[in-house]
Amino acid sequence: MVTEPASAPLPPVLRPERPPHRSLTDLVERFGLGVRGDLTGLTATGITLATADLREGEVFVGIHGARRHGAEFAAQATEQGAVAILTDEQGAQLAAPSGLPVLISADPRAVLGAISAWLYGTDRDMPTLLAVTGTNGKTSTAHVLEAILNQLDVVTGLSSTAERHIAGRTIVSRLTTPESSEMHALLALMRERHVEAVAVEVSAQALSRHRVDGIVFDVAGFTNLTHDHLDDYGDLETYLEAKLALFRPDRARRGVVCVDTASGLEVVSRSEIPVVTVGAPQLSQDADAAARADWTVRIEQETQRATTFTVRAPGGAEITTTIPVIGAHMAANTGLAIAMLVEAGYDVERIAAALERDGGVAAVLPGRTELVSGAHGPAVYVDFSHTPDSFEKTLAAVRKVTPGRVLMMFGASGNRDTLKRPIMGRVAAEGADVVIVTDHHPRYEEAAPIRAALLEGARSAGTDAEILEVAAPEDAIRTAVAMTGEGDAILWAGPGHQDYREIDGVRTPFSARDLARRALRDAGWPTPPGR
Repeated sequence: MVTEPASAPLPPVLRPERPPHRSLTDLVERFGLGVRGDLTGLTATGITLATADLREGEVFVGIHGARRHGAEFAAQATEQGAVAILTDEQGAQLAAPSGLPVLISADPRAVLGAISAWLYGTDRDMPTLLAVTGTNGKTSTAHVLEAILNQLDVVTGLSSTAERHIAGRTIVSRLTTPESSEMHALLALMRERHVEAVAVEVSAQALSRHRVDGIVFDVAGFTNLTHDHLDDYGDLETYLEAKLALFRPDRARRGVVCVDTASGLEVVSRSEIPVVTVGAPQLSQDADAAARADWTVRIEQETQRATTFTVRAPGGAEITTTIPVIGAHMAANTGLAIAMLVEAGYDVERIAAALERDGGVAAVLPGRTELVSGAHGPAVYVDFSHTPDSFEKTLAAVRKVTPGRVLMMFGASGNRDTLKRPIMGRVAAEGADVVIVTDHHPRYEEAAPIRAALLEGARSAGTDAEILEVAAPEDAIRTAVAMTGEGDAILWAGPGHQDYREIDGVRTPFSARDLARRALRDAGWPTPPGR
């Protein structure tokens, strides 16, 4: 079996095919950097934080990481053809023996986005840029945005947790939002490929850690804010503050905000840019507030393979259409996407005509309540849910379309927010008939204590749910299939689209889709061909 370090550069950073040649002297003067060494005649063709992906003629950026200072790799950068090193004062001392010119900033990461934008020319003449933030629904909304744009015959780009798309080309993603140097290189390549509009999933960490610096989005969308990432932010108030940064004039020109949660209402009240609102009264914490939204979403029908809904525009026009996944929350995400497109200048009647022509939204949402089973036997859904709120919504969606029992199988990521684990377990036991706790990404943690926290939460629910612990996911899915039959459903939450498991810093190839289909076939049930 092939394994690779979790830090491996997979996939490689994408760059424009016609790289720039920017004077380092101009760079230093423009951004007020300190200099050690001679820059005479030197130009840069790119910039990167990763020595593993550094190319000749590029600037290597050495910043202080969790364990080591990036400038410690200056010698390696020199061997790979770096033209200079951008770092801080500590890094300048570490990089001095390399012999390369050193550009000095008090906070290299804080200036990296602006430098990357200037270097790649992404500070002007860009495609329409659409950003989506929130705890849950970012990926789905970004993919729906791209799907509808494609249905409008727009050449698109996408950057999401699941994938990067460039005018029809697909690349697997690493981070939800790439580092700013990679982001600007990606946008420059998209522009070369004549991309007209780009949907970007923007995490709170991306905003806090300068990954979207130097970008002004045409429209920013907000889905919701629920319990997650408290290991980074400490509390929900601080987490929301990170999200609010997207709704400032230096980040976006206009906003579209879902007001189905109190956090959405707060974003509206505190936004520093013009915003319109979207609400789904059937789903909202405050149905009256949702009903007063500029755009409203009404759920019409839910089946095992699709959700039909009606979106009402501010002028009263209505679009009734279908999204090919289950869940009322997916309809709400699509309503948000449609409103964002209209705010970006796309005509609502043109959107309605395209959706009617194609029989709905032609979206493929990798690992989002993805049905991987066949026409007979238990319905098996693979999903990326990893928060209490997404557990609750996805379980409710599966329950609504399942005549029999619902079994939920899940784990939790190591070295991530530990406070949400018991809540995840409790929500699972409240919504499912059978709960199987298994392993996911233990990372550098021991797996057993992670499972124990999930089990403790499940047992605390005090429901009649049957609760099992099966450590190996390969065994857990076989157990799940053996416990279910025709009319039942299995929701495997956590792995979603991901094609690996991370254990002790090593990524091992892993496909929940393939394992689920194999378990179904071994039990005698038919399966569709793999995606």
